[in-house]
Amino acid sequence: MRRRSDQQQQQQLPITLGRREMAGSVDLPVVDLASPDVRAAADAVRKACVEHGFFYVSNHGVDGALLEAVFAESRRFFPQAMDGKMALRRGSNHRGYTPPYAEKLDAASEFTGSAAGDLKESFYIGPDLNRWPSEELFPSWKDTMELYHSTTLAVGERILSLIALSLDLDAEFFHKIGALNCPSAFVRLLHYPGEVNESDRGNYGASAHSDYGMITLLATDGTPGLQICREKDRHPQVWEDVPHIDGTLIVNIGDLLERWTNCLFRSTLHQVVAVGKERYSVALFLDPNPDIVVRCFESCCNEANPPRFPPIKSGDYLKERLSATYK
Repeated sequence: MRRRSDQQQQQQLPITLGRREMAGSVDLPVVDLASPDVRAAADAVRKACVEHGFFYVSNHGVDGALLEAVFAESRRFFPQAMDGKMALRRGSNHRGYTPPYAEKLDAASEFTGSAAGDLKESFYIGPDLNRWPSEELFPSWKDTMELYHSTTLAVGERILSLIALSLDLDAEFFHKIGALNCPSAFVRLLHYPGEVNESDRGNYGASAHSDYGMITLLATDGTPGLQICREKDRHPQVWEDVPHIDGTLIVNIGDLLERWTNCLFRSTLHQVVAVGKERYSVALFLDPNPDIVVRCFESCCNEANPPRFPPIKSGDYLKERLSATYK
């Protein structure tokens, strides 16, 4: 477990910003995926999912050189002229490029700028049927992204095994129910601008949202901006910065896992704020097979604590959430 500095350990009084408060940095747990004590790792995952919905993983097996290659490709792609990027614009199958302002993650956002969409731009890569940049311009893109997709998918499956154990389920539970049989797994390259126009002052790189599926694995370039709100129903909301830790990936719980566990595990609100510096990140969204019906685990409900959500097909839930996100 990493130690916070003396300054970070001091109690930080929240700073109120309208309906939101800033409360400094959050101290998230670090789970060692190479630990020989699997039970202890599973217990640490459970505690993190209950208390934060976010945690770090170390010794995850994603080679540093592969991460550097992914960020290098991303830094070459996004500075291109818009015409070149729009030739690869995301279609209905959610592969390809999404321009700035095309997505608004927080429909209740009070920002009313000229575009009123989030500042980020992105590129989706799925398990198949992908749209690839020109091989002449990006000769290493396809191989790099396919390797990153398969590598992080394997890491995600290891984390889900720990999550299953943390719920007193079989380690292979998610495999056995078919959730990981052709899962909906997407890599998303993300670019947040450094300089913003006057009309975008107060806008978000990514406005407040929870992720939709099972888990997300996030790698960042070290630039700050990611914040979480652990109590989404509290007013005013309290937001905490998520620091970067070299050599780790950030993991967070999505809505479907929150539904499976009857809100025992948190699908935590998070956002990315503009910090005056360009920011790159890459996420793997690991969601179940679209035909899997998500219903409350028996161990997470009883007569006094009945299921809070009706059963729903994973694909139907994701389609509903995505259709509400894109402008």
